[in-house]
Amino acid sequence: MQGFLLVDKPRGWTSHDVVAKMRGLLRTKKIGHAGTLDPMATGLLVLGVGACTKLLRFVQEGRKRYEASALFGVATDTLDADGTVVEERPLQATEQQIRTAARSLIGNIEQVPPMTSAIKIDGRRLYELAREGKEIERPARPVTIYDLAVTDVEMASETATVTFSVTCSKGTYVRTLADDIARGVGSRAHLTALRRTANGSLSVAEAHTIDALQTAADEECIGEMLLPAVDGLPDLARFDLPDELASRVRNGAKIDASEFELEEGAYVRMVNDGSLLAVYETKGAAVVPAAVMPS
Repeated sequence: MQGFLLVDKPRGWTSHDVVAKMRGLLRTKKIGHAGTLDPMATGLLVLGVGACTKLLRFVQEGRKRYEASALFGVATDTLDADGTVVEERPLQATEQQIRTAARSLIGNIEQVPPMTSAIKIDGRRLYELAREGKEIERPARPVTIYDLAVTDVEMASETATVTFSVTCSKGTYVRTLADDIARGVGSRAHLTALRRTANGSLSVAEAHTIDALQTAADEECIGEMLLPAVDGLPDLARFDLPDELASRVRNGAKIDASEFELEEGAYVRMVNDGSLLAVYETKGAAVVPAAVMPS
């Protein structure tokens, strides 16, 4: 069994909880996921099953889209609703100032990861250090905000609930982004809701709930919910191979790059008879295998 499974993660579940559940329903241990969602977040979690686990790194490169709500005027230690309040900084900005602060973050920016993230520094995950009550200096990391729009602002006396949508690169912390918007108007914030609506061209509208997957497993038709490998990477270029070239690709042979019109470093799906044989990468005068599927 192999393919991609699009899951609509419920609030309160970790990404690993979803993987563990699917390992039971699909009766296989070879399952991974692309792009961790925090427990309080909901929405699209892309799973790779079987040989498709080796393709998850290509899924992870895709732009992510989120819908989020944040409470401005109050910060927590985790920058989300699961944390403990650590600062109250009354909001004195107008709705227009909040919208302007959000727009100012569109483009290439640097973010300091929160202490409760899974990033490793000196071999330790930050959230492990946070549980021990430790806080260390974290180097800022470059991320890209492609689009950021405030869709609603509900003003109160010293706080505001701000709803926004964002399209961003991998590695972006939306809870940090919410706090950065608030800092831009002299306040602080924490996320109260977060939903991933897209990963590249894959949409949460195509995802399955845990209940639907459980029902499908009970009816022994859960395998029908898997996306074929070729369909799980819609943002990669596609080349349909003639049979002669397909046999070479199955063996991981290099191919002359003149056969393709791709930029350096671009990935391409190598397809024959509707099935994904491999993902290749452009390197100089050749395209070389980045991941070859089992025959």
